Amino acid sequence: MPYLAKTLLYPIKSLDGVEVEQATVLASGALEYDREFAIFDEQGRFVNGKLNSKIHLIRSQFDILNRTIWLQTPKQESPRVFDLDEEQQEIAAILSDFLGFAVTLRQNNFLGFPDDTNSPGPTVISTTTLTEVASWFPGLNVDDMRRRIRANIEVGGVPAFWEDQLFSQQGDIVSLRVGDVSFFGVNPCQRCIVPTRNPDSGEAYPNFQKIFVQQRRATLPDGADSSYFNHFYRLSVNTRSTPSETGKIIQIGNKIDMVT
Repeated sequence: MPYLAKTLLYPIKSLDGVEVEQATVLASGALEYDREFAIFDEQGRFVNGKLNSKIHLIRSQFDILNRTIWLQTPKQESPRVFDLDEEQQEIAAILSDFLGFAVTLRQNNFLGFPDDTNSPGPTVISTTTLTEVASWFPGLNVDDMRRRIRANIEVGGVPAFWEDQLFSQQGDIVSLRVGDVSFFGVNPCQRCIVPTRNPDSGEAYPNFQKIFVQQRRATLPDGADSSYFNHFYRLSVNTRSTPSETGKIIQIGNKIDMVT
């Protein structure tokens, strides 16, 4: 039986994630605290792993309830703890010093800073999918792949690529019910350069994208709508929600149903 196996939030976009027991759905459909903050340069552009591989060298841990971040860059001998609400300038100063240019930390409590602003709901993947994809790359395991893909919701108790049923022909809506919370699938998520890199060092895995595309094409489930795959560098599913789900909570162990 499908169930919610893991929920991962990424309070500061591009930095490390935090595993939580439960998460609240915002009016936008996003999960509370996910990508709540993002790093920007002086021109107002995102500073993220896509554009700057040094981001991978920054370690962070979050205490969601106490609203603190444990932060360490290679320039620091020991980590420092900051209040996420009261010490944003201090966090930005540490990051600026390491990156070598001025950055600021911005906050969005309503939407966060998702890659797909039209589908800001949690991204969905199954644990077996992560395990299968990791097997394509000698030396990588499921946790390595989890940190590269950075999805929010992991579904347990299902076969690999189960989530590819969550998108269908235009006009057909496939709903994912997690406990009493409903989301609906939109499309398979287009991946960027980040999964190709070691999440700790930023070192690229040789031929990662080429291997990924070959294997993804070969393992695409028979029932998946191939019209969404103008290329096969796609994994996990983007979702949306409706205002009726605002304030509802998803919790580890929740039963998951797919409704078409």
